[in-house]
Amino acid sequence: MWILLAVISSISLGFFDVFKKLSLERNNVFVVLMLNVLICSIMVSPLTVMSLMGKPECALTANGHALIALKSIIVTISWLLGFASTKYLPLSISGSINATRPILVLFGAIAFFDESPNAIQWAGIILGFVSLLWVGFIGRREKTEKGLGIWIFMGIISIVLWAASGLYDKWLLSSGYKPLAIEAWYPFYQTLIMIVIVAVEHSHKRSIDRFHWNKNIVVISIFIIIADLAYFFSLSYPESLVSIASMIRRGSALVAFFYGAIALKEKNLRLKIIDQILLIAGMTLIIIGSL
Repeated sequence: MWILLAVISSISLGFFDVFKKLSLERNNVFVVLMLNVLICSIMVSPLTVMSLMGKPECALTANGHALIALKSIIVTISWLLGFASTKYLPLSISGSINATRPILVLFGAIAFFDESPNAIQWAGIILGFVSLLWVGFIGRREKTEKGLGIWIFMGIISIVLWAASGLYDKWLLSSGYKPLAIEAWYPFYQTLIMIVIVAVEHSHKRSIDRFHWNKNIVVISIFIIIADLAYFFSLSYPESLVSIASMIRRGSALVAFFYGAIALKEKNLRLKIIDQILLIAGMTLIIIGSL
């Protein structure tokens, strides 16, 4: 079951990447992100109310709130860098960069959670690594063509922080915190952080006039909630492996690739198709090895 939940999370993340790209077109990154987390907070507000009422599946102690707030800080910084990167990079490249998180998660899972993938899973992971190296080759090529080095760098820092958040999620869930409790509060703390950031930006007279309402902001909020909940519940299973769940989530790049190739008509598609073949083969082996 945890494998199925990881797959659902992966697909939802792919659509999140696509609609995030659309919502950021000619738009202010900070305001889009603030509205995204605000809408997420509103959507999960029933869980927040249940938590305040002390419902066991959502309840948190004061220490628990501090731990969730720390997660919100990590995720918010990651999102700020990731949203900026997504805005300026080709979707197929930004989607693939976002999908490199499993590398760091894998080594973190082995180091901190003593996870040990089986032989078939390792074969899939190795193919995933080859795919990531290929992404780096494509990225260097597109960097040369478009001078997008700073955005690639920001995307890399973003996925490092996201990987740290994924390992932190596993620790929280293995420490007894419930998936609904995490989902109830971390968008709330993210919203507070983003309100402060947007207020500071405005006070420094940095124009936010570039912002225009885009219905895709609501869409990305829906998909990220689905992705997060599926991921949290996946990791809550005692037999789940965060290294495998994260590698499965790398499949989100497939959704971004197809949209970038078909709708946006991006360049270097032959090279990117090779990456997707490696990715599909790796994911297939991982799923087979997990059955």
